Amino acid sequence: MYEYDEVCLRTFLKNQGQLFDEPVAENLEEAEAFLEDCMAVIVDSLKEVREYFDESGADVDGMSDDELEDASEVFALPNGQYLIVEG
Repeated sequence: MYEYDEVCLRTFLKNQGQLFDEPVAENLEEAEAFLEDCMAVIVDSLKEVREYFDESGADVDGMSDDELEDASEVFALPNGQYLIVEG
C-alpha cells in the first residue's frame, strides 16, 4: 500500500477533473480514501509509467513520453514522480 503525502493528495484534488467529469473527492481525507480504494500507484519516472501501462496490458508502444505524460490517468507530481490513477 502506498503512502500518499499531502502534496500528492493536493495534486490529485486540484487535477481530478482531467480524469473524472465530477469530483470524486472534496478534501484530503476523501482523496486519500479514493486513491487507496482504486489502488493508485506512485512511480518515479515516465519510464516506470510506461512499464506500468505495458504490464497492465495497455498498448503504449506508439506513444511519445509527452503523450504518456498527458494521459488522463497520469498526474505529474511536483517532485518529479507520477501518480497513476485508474478510474
